[in-house]
Amino acid sequence: MLANRRDALKSLGIAPLALGAPAAAHAGTPAHPTPGATWRAGLEGQRKADLGNGTFLNPILAGDHPDPSILKDGADYYLTYSTFDAYPGLLIWHSRDLVNWKPVGPALVKNIGSVWAPELCKHQGRYYIYIPTRKSAAAGSRNTSWVIWADRIEGPWSAPVDLDLPNHIDPGHAVGEDGSRWLFLSDGDRVRLSDDGLSTVGKPEHIYDPWRYPDDWDCEAFSPEGPKITRHGGYFYMILAIGGTAGPPTGHMVIAARSRSIHGPWQHHPRNPLVRTGSAQERWWSRGHATLVEGPGGDWWSVYHGYENGFWTLGRQTLLAPVSWTGDHWLEFGGGDLSRPLPKPRGGQAGPHGLALSDDFSTDKHGIQWSFFNPAPDEALRLRRADGTLHLAARGAAPSTSSPLLLMAGDQDYEFECEIDVEPGARAGLVLFYDSSLYCGVSFDAETIVTHKYGIEHSRYRNPLGRRLFIRMRNMRHIVRVHLSADGKDWKRFERTFEVSGYHHNVRGGFLALRPGIFVAGKGEAHIRGFRYRVPQS
Repeated sequence: MLANRRDALKSLGIAPLALGAPAAAHAGTPAHPTPGATWRAGLEGQRKADLGNGTFLNPILAGDHPDPSILKDGADYYLTYSTFDAYPGLLIWHSRDLVNWKPVGPALVKNIGSVWAPELCKHQGRYYIYIPTRKSAAAGSRNTSWVIWADRIEGPWSAPVDLDLPNHIDPGHAVGEDGSRWLFLSDGDRVRLSDDGLSTVGKPEHIYDPWRYPDDWDCEAFSPEGPKITRHGGYFYMILAIGGTAGPPTGHMVIAARSRSIHGPWQHHPRNPLVRTGSAQERWWSRGHATLVEGPGGDWWSVYHGYENGFWTLGRQTLLAPVSWTGDHWLEFGGGDLSRPLPKPRGGQAGPHGLALSDDFSTDKHGIQWSFFNPAPDEALRLRRADGTLHLAARGAAPSTSSPLLLMAGDQDYEFECEIDVEPGARAGLVLFYDSSLYCGVSFDAETIVTHKYGIEHSRYRNPLGRRLFIRMRNMRHIVRVHLSADGKDWKRFERTFEVSGYHHNVRGGFLALRPGIFVAGKGEAHIRGFRYRVPQS
């Protein structure tokens, strides 16, 4: 029977596998970077910033971790970032050295819209996350901002509270010299918070006209956003992003202003901009949206995001750069273009880094590894784990309407595979998914194998293998190969190959990233086993 299934692959015009299945990577061996880089390989060969010799190479969080918001809480550091349409969302990460990070868990379960640039903070012993969302059905299909809170960083987190801020994004929490609480907002505005931080007092007011760049610079838009307030040495420092977060590689940048009082007046930094990509030849593009943080040894650092040269598809990745305080009580960002290793922050305690993306479905990784795209309120009910198998109920008619189950990849060359069998009426497969209008992949039911390309169904083939199939996809720096197998051992190359370098924000919009995942459409369930992710070391 198995031999017949193997022979049936030939009827699809599938060529033999060109390369043998690569061996799993070992921690400490070089990963597959762009020329000149020297990342270490961590779990499954994923690239790791800590080089093991007292230095690190950005990014500290590879893959789409944009608009980072960082909190120093004693010896601990916590970080979260924009998660947009992925739910559970607002995954919180923990570190003790600012370089090695492990996930804690998601803070947001209910779909309240596309999550942009949150703010994680702590005030009087309680944790808060302020969350701007775009076009939220939960808020009447309008833009707004929310707050959630918890007494422990691990949660449980409260239900979201609508702050009714329809015209602003990127709230930054601040406490004034008089103890008053504020949210600083996009466009140089701010609004007062109640003492408990769960509602606003009055309307937003304009308090600062941000520094402007010269007219002959190539920027997407002025777009003052991401204000972050740090109190240090008798001043309040406001760090902002301007220039647009995507568009030209040289557009996004970091500027600063300061004031003796939370109420202003605000003075421009005399050497703005403090961070900017100078040319499209640099390693990191569109660098901006920075937050200051004191390191474990008393030195100062900044986290911000950037696109990797040639890899818009990976989204905006989290970067770490040194900060120094100058004799005139201003600050300067170091690290240059961040293409070279940098000394690690002093005094930190290194821990394990990252998250294994392979899944034998013996434990629940929903919200840690896996998230649904723009899920319905009952989406989590589609998931069931039993005996090393993920049972995923069908939804919709195609990847675009199925709310696929996705993960975050941060490597330039990776592959993922699993075994899938489908019930009658169900269609399932693997995808590289940007959003409901842009994706590629392969799916099958008992009769047909289908390729998906450009966000549509592209080609159909007769399926001689029936309701059980092993599928592997390899994304080799935007060239995507597909292999199929009847038994998970003898792999044959499928005749369709995809090119996905244009599956990104500057083509489609949305500020998202291209993410591997699984979808099930139609009726019934699909049963998924042995999901594996790895970075080939060949």
